[in-house]
Amino acid sequence: MVKVEKQLTIACTSEAFLDFVMDVERYIDVDDKIASISWVRRDGNLLEFKFQPRLPGLPLPEPKAVAHMRLTPGKCIDIELAPLPQNRFNHRMARFAARFACEPVDGGIRASRMISFQFNPFSRWLLDPVLRRTMPASVERELRLSKAILENRPSG
Repeated sequence: MVKVEKQLTIACTSEAFLDFVMDVERYIDVDDKIASISWVRRDGNLLEFKFQPRLPGLPLPEPKAVAHMRLTPGKCIDIELAPLPQNRFNHRMARFAARFACEPVDGGIRASRMISFQFNPFSRWLLDPVLRRTMPASVERELRLSKAILENRPSG
């Protein structure tokens, strides 16, 4: 299993951060794990979108996936692959979960990002070592760029 959890203090509200993440067509600018988005559907606090994944360090073509994002206003966003029959290949390859959470702190929020993959035994030997090495930097970059945008500063 590959699981990465990172945190960063951002001078904004929980609502601003979570709204930014839920705007996946804007969020793609900070998330290098999404190559492109085919479509987005939102119904209240549930967002569904089809995208082309691009996992860091893996030059292999990856099948498109449909993800579900569920917003708990002011608190968090939980993300998972849409259930079968969608994502058949992706469900065979791995279990995926991700989360964004916010906690008020002096001067803003502590934004947390978690992403995990549990690959099947046939692909684990190849994918786990690569993602253990590359995923932490990708998640750190994602939070750093989000902070720059939300605080209206250059990302440097």
